[in-house]
Amino acid sequence: MTVGLGINSARPAHPNEVDRRRIERALKSRHRYRYVSASITAVGGGYLVESPCCSRNIDIQGGLIEVALLHHDSASACWKVFRKDHRQCVWKLHSTHRRLAAVTDLLNADPERVFWQ
Repeated sequence: MTVGLGINSARPAHPNEVDRRRIERALKSRHRYRYVSASITAVGGGYLVESPCCSRNIDIQGGLIEVALLHHDSASACWKVFRKDHRQCVWKLHSTHRRLAAVTDLLNADPERVFWQ
């Protein structure tokens, strides 16, 4: 008896430990809040980036806040990057990218200061 692997039987590509660690390493080069450690958690279809709130703009007590949600859309082979609107407590689509490196470059630079608040 021969067993074939169909597309539906394969595990989703994301999340995985290799890319989670890749994101974790890449975010050590960020421009904002370099002195705190970001936490990267695997979630369905991607990764959640959290960090202590050093500015106290979001959490007065400096607790852990959601920074970004990275979701890999397997149908389009793109990364969707969401930013957290802390006032409304909702995720908002920020941008899409073909490569994970482009996502981490965006998070590291954060020119609009929408992720590391």
